Amino acid sequence: MAAILGRLSRSATISGRHARCLRTLKTQAFRGSRITSSTTYLCGVAAATSAYLGWRWLHGGAVVQAAKPRRHIDESSLRGLKLNHRERRFIKFSSVEYQGQLYMSPQDFIESVTDSEPRPRLKRRMLTEKDLEQFAQETPVLSKGSPDMFRTIFDKGIISYTEYLFLLSILTKPQTGFRIAFNMFDTDGNERVDKEEFLVLEKIFSTARRDRLNRALEGAVKANDADADDEVVLEDELQKSHVVDTTLLLHFFGRKGKQDLKFEEFKMFMENLQTEVLEIEFNEFSKGLPAITELDFAKILLRYTYLQSDQYEMYLERLLDRIPEGKGITFSEFKSFCQFLNTLDDFAIAMKMYTLADQPISQEEFHRAVKICTGAELSPHIVDTVFKIFDDDGDGQLSYKEFIAIMRDRLHRGFKQTSRSEGWDAFKQCVKSEMKAVV
Repeated sequence: MAAILGRLSRSATISGRHARCLRTLKTQAFRGSRITSSTTYLCGVAAATSAYLGWRWLHGGAVVQAAKPRRHIDESSLRGLKLNHRERRFIKFSSVEYQGQLYMSPQDFIESVTDSEPRPRLKRRMLTEKDLEQFAQETPVLSKGSPDMFRTIFDKGIISYTEYLFLLSILTKPQTGFRIAFNMFDTDGNERVDKEEFLVLEKIFSTARRDRLNRALEGAVKANDADADDEVVLEDELQKSHVVDTTLLLHFFGRKGKQDLKFEEFKMFMENLQTEVLEIEFNEFSKGLPAITELDFAKILLRYTYLQSDQYEMYLERLLDRIPEGKGITFSEFKSFCQFLNTLDDFAIAMKMYTLADQPISQEEFHRAVKICTGAELSPHIVDTVFKIFDDDGDGQLSYKEFIAIMRDRLHRGFKQTSRSEGWDAFKQCVKSEMKAVV
């Protein structure tokens, strides 16, 4: 739409009043500001529709080719294309930009999966080739990987949008799924992944996303002219055509890009990343101590869920009543439980086969199902804590369907759920909820 507005605003066939509206709308769209006036917006859309049809009539139905916009485009100007939750979150947390493309720093990524909002900043940092050269020199080689690598690099690196999706998937993979993830890259089956193989999956992500955005733009054009046969092309700020050696590419394949990635190295990277994110969450509550309280553990489990505030408080109060004086939960116990959550789908299948008619389960049955799915055992204390959180009536039985539903939110950190509505949509939902309550 921004491309259409730009073409129309330069056309001599548009009246002065329409042109002013178009210029206002176009400026707001390209600068990424929110369109605050509904009158301006409707005027601009009306002008775009009428002027576009008139322009095509005067030019004998000539085909309009939308030029690739070269200005920076952010979430507000692409709102009509319905960015998904991950795209919006990537844009929100990205703190750096290079040649018109947004990137996350390693610290941005960590914050995006542990915090609800990015740290305050005045504007994005515009990177230069000199900055990228410095990042390359400071990126550790694969043999120097560790569970604090992202925190050590901090803001001296870049992560692309497709790599962001890849890293998110790592956080929810069980160890048994590491081999599957590696084989997705190992296209020739030689037990090694080279740089070209790694980039193939990135190209798939890029092509799929660009096709989706182009279809959305094409639909916007045809909504104004049913006979439009325009080729709409978009090169947005998440994915450009240029290739940049990101932190992951440098870490996996070296500065010259000639190194191969072996499965054991890939597995270690995935384990380190999972551990690093869990350590950050744990340390947030432990404050340097070797253990967190049972209440802190419950807060971590519930922090990514979409419970109502009264439900959230109910779970916490229930736990406090049942464990007045806890003995604490260590990082080892916390990590083991979170690794178990990565096998949640297998656990759900095991429980369906193990119980009849979705009956609640006992701690003994829970222990057995976890052992079947993971091959490891959880500590009795952490299982007892989970039951005290989710056992409704205190009879020692767990409604595992409710437990699984809530833990899926925790596992996927809210990404599998529809994001909370904002603005007008939130208002409409609130009104509907209140009307139902009255009726």
